[in-house]
Amino acid sequence: MNKKLKEKMQILVVEDNETMREGMIKILEKEGYKVYGASSGVEGISTLANRRCDLVITDFKMTGLDGLELLNKIKRDFQDTEVIVITAYGTIELAVEAMKCGAWDFMTKPFSKDELKLKVERVLEIINQRSVVRRLADENRYLRDEVEIRFNYGEIVGESRKMKSVYRAIEKVTKSDSSVLIYGESGTGKELVARAIHNNSLRKNGPFIRVNCGALAEGVLESELFGHERGAFTGALRRKKGRFELADHGTLFLDEIGDIPMGTQVKLLRVLQEREFERVGGEETIKVDVRVIAATHRNLKEDVNRERFREDLYYRLHILPIELPPLRERKEDIPLLANHFLKKIGTELNKPDLIISKEAIQRLIIYDWPGNVRELENAIERAVVLSEENTIGPEDFNFMFFENSGTKIAGNNLKLQESLNRFEKKLIENALIASGGIKSRAAKMLGIKESTLYYKMEKYGIS
Repeated sequence: MNKKLKEKMQILVVEDNETMREGMIKILEKEGYKVYGASSGVEGISTLANRRCDLVITDFKMTGLDGLELLNKIKRDFQDTEVIVITAYGTIELAVEAMKCGAWDFMTKPFSKDELKLKVERVLEIINQRSVVRRLADENRYLRDEVEIRFNYGEIVGESRKMKSVYRAIEKVTKSDSSVLIYGESGTGKELVARAIHNNSLRKNGPFIRVNCGALAEGVLESELFGHERGAFTGALRRKKGRFELADHGTLFLDEIGDIPMGTQVKLLRVLQEREFERVGGEETIKVDVRVIAATHRNLKEDVNRERFREDLYYRLHILPIELPPLRERKEDIPLLANHFLKKIGTELNKPDLIISKEAIQRLIIYDWPGNVRELENAIERAVVLSEENTIGPEDFNFMFFENSGTKIAGNNLKLQESLNRFEKKLIENALIASGGIKSRAAKMLGIKESTLYYKMEKYGIS
């Protein structure tokens, strides 16, 4: 077992003979283990309640709580802890009884230093292997949960000036290990950018772990971030590793960081500063090597001014900021995105030969996309599912304009003609924005004559 593994292992020696106890502690500490001592079974239980121990070495014959009773309590309350029982009264019967109760091994006094070191190293190697297996199981469980959540909007797609600026920013931050804060409206692809940073960084071979901070209550969020000990709260039936532990030597993506409660912000700040924390209900300090990438749709600087977000945490996160543009500010990317999603979704739904017409693309361009790239993907998926022809036309996207036109009708207060006028004005304004103010192009998008466009602009006071 290498030195680093030994330093992580913690051992408790329970022995009422002080000379014997201190001798074993000294031998094991020289081997590099962290070792605690207890002079009785009762003191041993108290120590276990406050410190995580991988292995307990206990004398069999003790006054009060003897070794067998201590073994039974450990197996009941500290199931991850292994036990070696030692005694000067060793018999086959005692050994069999101890093994039946869950002891890992059995030693009789007197024993040599080498025997003690060998038995301890063997059991701790198994404990370490078990820990690796459990870590992988936790990661697999996490990944299975991730597969069930549809959060992927496809690979980052775009050739607009604003997206090229984002690519340059990603390239710069991948060369650093500092915290990154990604700003952007919902649906702009903040997680895709976080994954791109991780996959191109020195941590690319480590895990990428995510947590949606805005979707969890404060108590649940702390358990997800930092983990918890068995019995920390009702329902905590076993120790659980938090996302920080799972992300060790990798990247932790904190989505919607602006929604974290103030109490959790304090604990998060400590992890960012000290790289250590305690599980909920635990006292053991856990050290991690994690890069944090955070994302938010909020203006955190304003939240700081309103005392809704800690200033020190803001500056700790805001070292390398990246701002993602909304889709309405990079409409030249819509044809690329639409065809990307069409190919992806068409293949998934066994409709690989679908194409999208130029008129349909123009219809997509004049729309505002309040839900950004996510809404565009959903619109393409809806059109693919409902399509009965090989070509998706503009009529396949009419639902967007009626569902999201921005026109609110309350009772009979808004007449039909007034509603249609508002809708028409909005379409013309969108077409002019998408065409860069070139009226001939805007008229083509709308399917009307340029002279008709001028008339409509004058009618609605559009400059």
